[in-house]
Amino acid sequence: MRESRRSGSRNPGRNRSRRSRAGVAAVTAVVLAGAGALAGCDSAGSADSAAKRAGPSPRPTPDWDRSPASVAAVGDSITRGFDACAVLADCPEVSWSTGTDSTVRSLALRLLGAPAVTERSWNHAESGAQMSDLPGQMAQAAQRDPELVTVMVGANDACQDTAEQMTPVASFRASFVASMRQLRAGAPKAQVYVSSVPDLKRLWSTGRANPLGRQIWKLGICATMLGDAQNMSERAQKRRNMVYDRIVAYNDALKDVCAKDPRCRYDGGAVFDFRFTGEQLSHWDWFHPSKNGQGRLAEIAYRNVTAAAPPS
Repeated sequence: MRESRRSGSRNPGRNRSRRSRAGVAAVTAVVLAGAGALAGCDSAGSADSAAKRAGPSPRPTPDWDRSPASVAAVGDSITRGFDACAVLADCPEVSWSTGTDSTVRSLALRLLGAPAVTERSWNHAESGAQMSDLPGQMAQAAQRDPELVTVMVGANDACQDTAEQMTPVASFRASFVASMRQLRAGAPKAQVYVSSVPDLKRLWSTGRANPLGRQIWKLGICATMLGDAQNMSERAQKRRNMVYDRIVAYNDALKDVCAKDPRCRYDGGAVFDFRFTGEQLSHWDWFHPSKNGQGRLAEIAYRNVTAAAPPS
């Protein structure tokens, strides 16, 4: 600053030139401001009306984080790894979502790595759970404040003693809406990955070819679909089609509710469309995924969670 003042005293011509330009700029600004004010008088009403018609700017959709640093799982026996390691037992270490088994390579293991998966992933799923149980699980998951929550539930809503006892679609949808609210109350920024309900009719078609599987199914596993597995009568086919249609409706509800939450991503029906083979089904019940099947579910989830865009 001191150097500028000395220079100015030695160059009075330059200072006058600068003052002259500054004066011109000031006059120009005044003229333009006056013109703008006059124009504003004429157009203020129309501008206000346009602003009111436009309304508030929409909130931007948050970017999907393809590498979340923690994972919580909610759902049913599939996510608990039931019958994948031993008969009639949970085996969460092989869970497709949060398991630690290196042969399955769960979603959490792929995202977090071996050292962190035991510290930053949590499995709140319960064998036998239905959609009505999900709000409670979501509340538990929210307490962990996870960056990603995986959801796989709905098979038990369709697997009942009779088709008439299946969970109504409206109730299924309402429970999922309540589940999302529970999560948002405690973890508003958590991302949610929603798996479609598996196609139980395709599973029946695969497992019925195995004599042992048919015998085990007689114990009452998912009677609505697997009961009397070799019966191809019109009545039996109608029952299986009712179950199939109900699962399609469940998946539509999952997709619709998820679409209303900017931090939710549905799998696009990938699990429903997956063709399980005998190798991918538990050899204890021919219904739940084996370790191999859990690995395939993990592959599907990882592909969809890390994709640049959600499945279509």
